[in-house]
Amino acid sequence: MKTLEIIGYKRANLGKKASNDLRLDGYAPCVLYGGKDQVHFYTPMILFKELLYTPNVYQVALNIEGEQYKAVLQDAQFHPVNEVILHVDFLELQDDKPVKMEVPIQFTGVAPGVQKGGKLVSKLRKLAIKALPNDIPDYITVDISNLDLGKSIKTGEIKPENYTVLSNPNTPIATVEIPRALRGKGEEGGK
Repeated sequence: MKTLEIIGYKRANLGKKASNDLRLDGYAPCVLYGGKDQVHFYTPMILFKELLYTPNVYQVALNIEGEQYKAVLQDAQFHPVNEVILHVDFLELQDDKPVKMEVPIQFTGVAPGVQKGGKLVSKLRKLAIKALPNDIPDYITVDISNLDLGKSIKTGEIKPENYTVLSNPNTPIATVEIPRALRGKGEEGGK
């Protein structure tokens, strides 16, 4: 898991007015929980660009006025109209305590169904897992080299390595859809 550093400042005042004032100044109100105490802090919104607008999973090295914390992004709320960050939640990581995360899926191989004219449709972009912080993968590899026309690969077919898959085992990850031109001509495309 890659690490990003974020510098924060403790919040003296909590509440709506203080949070709105922070946002107007370009800061995002944040909270860190999961440790002994909750830590309320704020940080420049610009620092969230790489963390929020990417499919990657990052561990965050939080430096809040000199105190160091290992954390992961748990949740971020945005304004419904202007997409300004309203609030960000971080979960403090502890080496011996499992964490629930959503990890991106990466496909490998070439699906035979695509070579026959089918279209690969990704149904899931991330997979919910539970793992110790040191065991969280950057991404989960899904091999699609056995995927034929009209077939799907499901989450239950993933073989976890040092993590537990939390998603329903019957949830499709990817499907090779049969194009309209090939429907009704048999699975080989009628050629």
